Amino acid sequence: MSVAQVSAKGEVTVRDLSKSFTLDGETLTVLKNLDLDIAGGESLAIVGASGSGKTTLLRVLAGLEEPDSGGVLIDGAPVHGLGKERAVIFQEPRLLPWLTVLGNVSFGLEVQGISRSEAEDKARHYIRLVGLGEFETAWPRQLSGGMAQRVGIARALTVQPEILLLDEPLGALDAMTKLTMQEELTRIWTEEKVTMALVTHDLEEAIFLADRVLILPREKGAHPRLIDIDLPRPRDRSETRFVRFRQQLMAEFGLH
Repeated sequence: MSVAQVSAKGEVTVRDLSKSFTLDGETLTVLKNLDLDIAGGESLAIVGASGSGKTTLLRVLAGLEEPDSGGVLIDGAPVHGLGKERAVIFQEPRLLPWLTVLGNVSFGLEVQGISRSEAEDKARHYIRLVGLGEFETAWPRQLSGGMAQRVGIARALTVQPEILLLDEPLGALDAMTKLTMQEELTRIWTEEKVTMALVTHDLEEAIFLADRVLILPREKGAHPRLIDIDLPRPRDRSETRFVRFRQQLMAEFGLH
């Protein structure tokens, strides 16, 4: 699915965005005058060295942090705090240990005042979507890391967000589970037609999942770069152009 084939729903506009923090009495600027457009339905990966502002950008998009200057628009409306059109998935799924898979996924809907039966019906749909239909009654302690992360994704999807914001959601998984979950994220993104912004340290993961990759520099005065990943889906990691994109991204970070 290409960016041109999707509607503008879930469109993100970032203009002149700056954000700094004070650390040990010193002001540390992590984002400066950033402009960025994410098309509705696009999958964008955000990469960069530690301290380049990847997670800070995601938190500003989520409404968890306020910028020092500039701002973010979602479908033309300014972002001030959290919103139902956005859902965040963290590296740790943070499941409630006293609730089953079904209870964890339906919990947020019940908090919003939706009846338990309606919330559970909706939760079952997304539990099946992430491939856990047989584990509705399982407890978090009985789940593998990959299964727990699937529950977190299902929970985020129940609110039917326009935008999924993912902060290294697969970073804690073993190599084989990570590959499987990358396939699953691609499938879910395609079926749900959401806008997706993903922070990752894994350059191959960025190429596999994204339409474009945003590279945030750590050096002062350097400008962010955007690279179009114009590869057909499903993507083949061994295909020549995939390998070339990987080499290109590695070169951006001085790797060989």
